[in-house]
Amino acid sequence: MFVVSNRVFVAPDFAAQFEERFRKRAGQIDRQAGFVSLNILRPASEGAPYVVQTVWEDQRAFKAWIGSEDFKLAHSNPMPKEAFKADGALEQHEIIISAQRA
Repeated sequence: MFVVSNRVFVAPDFAAQFEERFRKRAGQIDRQAGFVSLNILRPASEGAPYVVQTVWEDQRAFKAWIGSEDFKLAHSNPMPKEAFKADGALEQHEIIISAQRA
């Protein structure tokens, strides 16, 4: 499995709008080949970033989504620059160990 985490520093006045955009997201990421899951993580402490986390069967599936029309549509109407208080960071990881409640 392959995990992509996008850390997004959202200005407090734009938090509700940021969350709503994901609730009504334009794309159909959940229909993409190789897609496993999506999590939007709200920060629990002031100043921390939101984390947009997607899980894919492999890196190839993620890269295919990046090149898709769905990706272009989902990113075609960005929020204004003032919605973000700092640059974010995109992290990519391969899951090597995973544990779940029995």
